[in-house]
Amino acid sequence: MTKPPKNDLPMMSTEEGIVLFHPHMPKKAKEYVCDTLDSRWIGQGPKVDLFEARFRLQFRQPGPCLAVGSGTDALHIAYLLAGINAGDEVLVPLFTCTATTIPLLYIGAKPKFIDVNPATLNISLQDLKRKISDRTKAIVCVHYGGLPCDMAKIRLLADKYGIPVIEDAAHALGATYDGKPIGALSEFTIYSFQAIKHLTTGDGGLITFRDDGLAPLARRLRWFGIDRTDKQKGIWENDITEVGYKYQMTDIGAAIGLAGLEEFAETLAYRRSLYRRYVKNLKNVPHVTIVDDFDPRKEHAAWLFTILIESRMKCQLKLRSRKIESGQTHYRNDRYSVFGCNETFPAMDSIDDKYLILPLHTKMTLQDVDYICGVLKEGW
Repeated sequence: MTKPPKNDLPMMSTEEGIVLFHPHMPKKAKEYVCDTLDSRWIGQGPKVDLFEARFRLQFRQPGPCLAVGSGTDALHIAYLLAGINAGDEVLVPLFTCTATTIPLLYIGAKPKFIDVNPATLNISLQDLKRKISDRTKAIVCVHYGGLPCDMAKIRLLADKYGIPVIEDAAHALGATYDGKPIGALSEFTIYSFQAIKHLTTGDGGLITFRDDGLAPLARRLRWFGIDRTDKQKGIWENDITEVGYKYQMTDIGAAIGLAGLEEFAETLAYRRSLYRRYVKNLKNVPHVTIVDDFDPRKEHAAWLFTILIESRMKCQLKLRSRKIESGQTHYRNDRYSVFGCNETFPAMDSIDDKYLILPLHTKMTLQDVDYICGVLKEGW
């Protein structure tokens, strides 16, 4: 592949203008963290259990929820629970954070990349159909920017081959598909609570799965092959029957997450108002294409607002001159030599130097969006 042009612009500070990302810290986070610091538990303890229970109820998850240290941890556990082994082929998006694909290398599995749908930057159904085979052990899909994939079609394809679907919903907390929350149609779904996500725990993640019977194994995988709930019941002598990891969330992180859950509806509504304002301003601008298929079955989580444009670097320099940060969050994974990929991906090639992410976070106002769109309408 031809390597895409680099974005060599340094990160902006909040004093310099409108930054691309900014963490959202819930109003009660400090109070809940201080309460935790004054308690017996600052590592994994009762607040993690409470966070898992409230998350499952609030987001109508189809099965048990396991809070972990990152979205990457959650994906690794999902792959293990799905029975993926060394040498297995797994279909994954080409365009995603490497956190989606690197955990497959932990196992020795073989990621097989699927091209993008340029209209959504989600996985291409056409390429998925071309590449799925009897060798495929699972399909991984990512809801880019918070826009749900075409889950009904992915589900039908997975069922035809008798394989699980693993949803990487790191961008998509709060999104719905056909009136149901993300994760309703799949065996495994993971979420990320990294610093700049809708809901943060400082850093953290969560996996949910439909099969209740997997919960004991999931808990053992999270902590050295030991189910910590046994310890809390006074059972200290545990046999370790499989390799586990140190993937637990802490009560400090869960305290921030619990505060975030309380105001999540408000946070999501505000982000969606910013997203809609961008759409209103830019939908009919000739030199700007919004990355969104506006499918009425899909309710966007509004984590990213992405456009396709020509002369991307010129546009970024124009925005920067007006104190607006922009950029690219993720890159095509075949650019990384660790994957050893030599295939061609025509759809990704067609938009590789065109996609641009604009600021979207709770420190912004609707007037900030109007200002950014006004600069774009001037041209570059």
